[in-house]
Amino acid sequence: MTGGAEARTRGEEIFDELAVAYADLPQVARGPMFSSDGLSVRGKYFAFVGTAGRLIVKLSRERIDELATDGTASQLEMRGRAMREWADVPLATDDASRDTWRRLVDEAYRFVDAITP
Repeated sequence: MTGGAEARTRGEEIFDELAVAYADLPQVARGPMFSSDGLSVRGKYFAFVGTAGRLIVKLSRERIDELATDGTASQLEMRGRAMREWADVPLATDDASRDTWRRLVDEAYRFVDAITP
């Protein structure tokens, strides 16, 4: 396993550890999202691991702009198209970036929970 596959596996391992905190929350489920395993609340996804082991989270456009400005994340692009309300966070490589992942997954959960009937 090298390069992208290795990073993807590492991202999935980190995500699996973080997902445990959501296992017992009401109306939260795990399921497939773009060839990955994601977390959803009431059927709406809020986090999953993308290619190269990157964390993908659903947040407000304003929040994504803030994260892009400080270099924490960028707007997710798929096939050259910006995906509204989805942020792309680099693979967690140390304790600080793992904490960032944890914080952003929680923020995404709260965001989607609030906007999903």
